[in-house]
Amino acid sequence: MKQYLVTGYDYTDEGALKRRADTRPHHLDGVKELKANGNFVAAAAFLNEEGNMIGSVMMLQFETDEELEAYKQGEPYITQGVWESVDVKPIKVAVI
Repeated sequence: MKQYLVTGYDYTDEGALKRRADTRPHHLDGVKELKANGNFVAAAAFLNEEGNMIGSVMMLQFETDEELEAYKQGEPYITQGVWESVDVKPIKVAVI
């Protein structure tokens, strides 16, 4: 499988934190589905000085780049305007 580091940075407008909180249950449902399908490796949220979430990092794996694109098309943090920008890089997770 191809592995990817997906980094999403949240919008910084006044409603950004509420939008994230409102969308988070849907995002987590999708992560559970990714895990059940063997696509999820690991994830974490970026925090600001106040401890609020301001972005995310996910390690995912898919058979094809097209599967990655399909995930992105359905990712609630993208479709609901939580992530202002998304960066995807190919990675190789170390097996220890």
